[in-house]
Formats: sequence, C-alpha cells, structure tokens
Amino acid sequence: MALKKYNTTVTEFILLGFSQSAKVQSILFFIFLTMYIITWLGNLTIIITVIYTPHLHTPMYFFLCNLAVIDISDCTVTALKMLWDLISHTNSISYNWCIAQMFFFHCTGGAVVFFLVVMAVDRYIAIYKPLRYLLIMNQGACIGLVIGTWLGGFAHSIVQVALVLQLPFCGPNILDNFYCDVPQVIKLACTDTYITEILMVCNSGLLLTLIFFILLVSYTMILVKIRMHVTEGKHKALSTCSAQVIVMSLHFVPAMFIYDRPFQVSPVDKITSVLYTAITPVLNPIIFTLRNTEMKNSIRKLVGNNMLFKITESK
Repeated sequence: MALKKYNTTVTEFILLGFSQSAKVQSILFFIFLTMYIITWLGNLTIIITVIYTPHLHTPMYFFLCNLAVIDISDCTVTALKMLWDLISHTNSISYNWCIAQMFFFHCTGGAVVFFLVVMAVDRYIAIYKPLRYLLIMNQGACIGLVIGTWLGGFAHSIVQVALVLQLPFCGPNILDNFYCDVPQVIKLACTDTYITEILMVCNSGLLLTLIFFILLVSYTMILVKIRMHVTEGKHKALSTCSAQVIVMSLHFVPAMFIYDRPFQVSPVDKITSVLYTAITPVLNPIIFTLRNTEMKNSIRKLVGNNMLFKITESK
C-alpha cells in the first residue's frame, strides 16, 4: 500500500544544539573538530595498514578495514553539520536536508549494526570451523557480506525515512538536538504519531535489542569455546573477541536507549547521541589497535619502513 504524503508547511527545523553561548560553541567546535580528526586518522591508519600489509589480507582484517570505512562515513553524516553550526553560530536545517541527514544517518548506522553481526559470524566460524574457515569465508563470500550490510542499512533507512515523509509538519519546528533524527522529528508532526512511533521502535529499537542479545549469546559461546578448547593463539583470539564485544556494546547500548523508548523525550538523549555519533567512532580504532598485537606491530613496521624510506631518499 502506498504511503500517503501530507502537505508540509514547515520548510526548516531549528536545532537547539548544545548551547546558545557563542563562547561555549567555539570551545565545543575545537573539541568536536579534534575528535573528528582523530576519528579520521585512527580509521585511516587501520585502512592503510590492512591494505599495505600482506599478512593482514585475511577475512577478519578485511571486515575491520570495511568497518573503519563505515565509521568514517557514519560520523561524517552528523559531524560536518554540527561543526558548521558551532563555528558559524547558526542552528537551522532545511526540511529536505533534514530528511537527507536522517536517510544517510540510518543507512550508515544500519550498516554498522549489520557489519557487527558479520564480524561475529566471522569469529564464530573461525573458532568452531577452523579447518574450513578460509574455504567458507572466501573472497566472494566476504565481498557479498559487505555488500549485504550496506543493502541492509539502505533498506532500514528507507523504512525510517518513509515513516517521516508520511507525516505533516505545520507548527513547531524546534529540535532539541544537534542533528535530525527520527524520534525527535516525529514528535513535531501535526497529527497523532502513536502508530508511527510504534513502527519506528519495531524497525529500530526492538531490532537492535534482538540483534544485541543474539550477539551476546554468540560471543559468550565463542569465549567459552576459546577458554576451554583453544590452545594455540588463545590470547590473540580472546583479545580480538573482547575488543569486538566492547565495540558492539558501545554501538548498541546508547542506540537502544534512544530507539527503545517511544513517546518519551529526555535531556539525557542528547548526551547519549553524542556518545554514539562522536565518541564511539573515536574509540573504535583505538580499541581495535590497542587490543590487537598483530595490528600494533604492523602499524609500527609500516611507520618504521616509511621513515627509513624517507631517510634513505634524503641521503
């Protein structure tokens, strides 16, 4: 059944952001700019290291490299607009750009969720089917899984945006946030949004919660298997899985807090949004590199080779 699109009179939304003080906005601009740069540098380090280190050309690092790409894309969707608003002291966004931001935010966010599922499947096969691991996780399967995560994110995003496009916006246009997101925008609609909010929770909150608990059970089984049966490379396997559990929790827990609560608005929502849109992308590459000896050694070797090349070239 086709969605009915109402006439929309609101042409822009006002984002309250973090503060109306120009001084505070300038301070926050440099803080978030620093975090954004660190996010780029950290994830680019992972991408470059994996690409230029032959022994890292394995399914696990292929997925880690792609997760780094998604992390950069995910934080960019909200960071660029937020940084512009903070430095220019503006706080408005057009209706069309708001819709576009929600689409790309949920597309990349959905892709991250599905990618974390793929990484859990990869570890499960590596631990439970070690002899057939490379046969199962061949190049074609890995590429197919990456494409599948993006398609999953795209499908999720289409549903979320469709829920908003069917609503009329004719009155209040103030969003107590620093970016456009479905839960806050829905509440500004000039109609009863009970059914829409329930659908939003089903497509986001309940889905996130279900996937989160399935992943928790999966990683528990993997960690038990490692502790009881794995002897060779036990420390490496434990470090890899524990890092993935930490990253998974950083993504899922704040998102569940936002999307599992229909009909409610809380001042804590904005802080939670900062956690999974700005802080988590910064922490991801740090967690994956600090808890992965192989990755740390590869980064040191790559940096050392580049420095040696430059010294040799200068002579």
